[in-house]
Parts: sequence; C-alpha cells; structure tokens
Amino acid sequence: MFEGVHTALVTPFIDGDVDEACLRSLIDRQFDNGITGVVPVGTTGESPTLNHDEHRRVIELTVEQTAGRGLVTAGTGSNSTREAITLTQAAEKAGADACLLVSPYYNKPSQRGLFEHFKAIAESTSLPLVLYSISGRTGREIAVDTIVRLQEACPNIVAAKEAEGSVDRVGQLVADCADDFEVLSGDDSLTLPFMSVGAVGVISVASNLIPSQMSALVKAALDNDYAAAREVHHRYVSLFSALLQLDSNPVPIKTAMSLAGLCRVDLRRPMLPMEDAQVARLKSALESLELITN
Repeated sequence: MFEGVHTALVTPFIDGDVDEACLRSLIDRQFDNGITGVVPVGTTGESPTLNHDEHRRVIELTVEQTAGRGLVTAGTGSNSTREAITLTQAAEKAGADACLLVSPYYNKPSQRGLFEHFKAIAESTSLPLVLYSISGRTGREIAVDTIVRLQEACPNIVAAKEAEGSVDRVGQLVADCADDFEVLSGDDSLTLPFMSVGAVGVISVASNLIPSQMSALVKAALDNDYAAAREVHHRYVSLFSALLQLDSNPVPIKTAMSLAGLCRVDLRRPMLPMEDAQVARLKSALESLELITN
C-alpha cells in the first residue's frame, strides 16, 4: 500500500493564515513529479500550531486537490488519546486514505500506555494507520515489541514510519512483524540504508523540494538497482543534511522552498526564520545542486 515516496507537506501561510492557493499548487507539483502520496498536517506541516478547524481544513483541501492521484495520509497524532481519536475520525470523514500517528509527546507514557493509546485509536476508525516513532522530538520511542503487539492486535495498524535512526531497528521490525506490515523511513538520509533491510519507501521532507529525485531514488531501490539509488543518494545527501541540521524542521525546508520560488517562508511562532548565515549556507547548497540559480 505504501511503497514509494510520501511527501510530508509543508503548510504554506500568508499573513498568518493558511495559503490555500499555494497549498493546492504544491500538491499538484508533487503528483506531477511522480510522488506516491502526500502527508498533510504532520510535523513538517506545523500541526502543533494549527487549530482544529485549520487542521481539518488542510486535510479536506488535500483530499480534494489530490483527487485520487495518490494516497493522502493525514497526520492525526496527539499526546491525548481522546484528541487523536477525534482528529482521526475527522480525517476519515474528510476522505483521507490513512492516518499517521506520532508517539504521544511530553507526557511520556509507558509502553503499556502507548499500546492502549494506539489500540483505542485503531478501534475508533476503519482507516489504515501508520505508527510514527521519533523519540528525539517526543521523548518516548514506540518499542519494537510494542509495534509487534499492536500490529497483531489491530488489523488496521499496517505500517510504521521509522525516525529512530537505527538500521538494526528497521531490520528487526521487518523480521518480527507480519509479512504485509510495511516500514517507511522517516529520515531522507536513511532511506537507502533502511530500504536495504526491507523498508518500502519514505515519508520525505526533501521531496517538498525534489519530488522527482526522491521518487527516482526509491523506485531504483525497489527495483533492486542499488547503484542507481546510490547515485541519487550521494548527489543529494548534502541537502538532506542541511535540511536536518541547519535548524528545526520545517524551518530549513520552507526556507529552501522560498528560495526556489515555491512558497513563502512564513512560519508560525515559536518557529522563526533562519538567521542570515544559515540562509547563506542553505542557498549555497541549493546552488551547487542547481536547484536554484545564483
């Protein structure tokens, strides 16, 4: 179901509001360039600073604009089980194809608490669900054993987005989960190594800017043409690093997209624009890859 590249969409703003016209344009660009699906209102989409009405509207617009050209996997995770259920049911009503559920953040539940949290969400919806472990942001990983138990207990928990940075962990998930359970990279720079041990694609930040290139990388890996996949990876690995290291996501990708003329750099506080020195470094990286002209 999830083989390929799924773009973790930015949410463009204009004068503090969601820029719906720009968002529609960005979605069209994704599908015009071979993307498998889009993921609205995740971390890259600044979901923590969207109110519930905006959150629902972005999902509705994304479903409408996608118009069946690919999958829409809506970000509906929360550190409140009740809120996650409400958002997930709203995404189902809006016509999303699946939902992405990040590990609850800040309150740091036990693995038993995580199991019951995700199980309750799964029982509230018929949509396929993707678990998302990123302890660097949330403070709590979803343990491999917990994911194994969840996919055994809940038929609609069908995939995991892996952002724990461990090839061994991905390999263990692939080995221990059901054959039809899919693992997606949550880190552009680790897409290739993760796919070498059984991941089937990526939920990508970089594909906001380079959708065709990320599609080519993943397609080559799926075709077992690792020489071609490595060529793409090596060409863009410096960009992957810049988008990860220059500032917190989504600040660098929005800045890069602004430099490329795709959207404004508008962010919601507490996120702020990059400082001039960081922008200069990012601009240099984009120029060296011929993604923008001097």
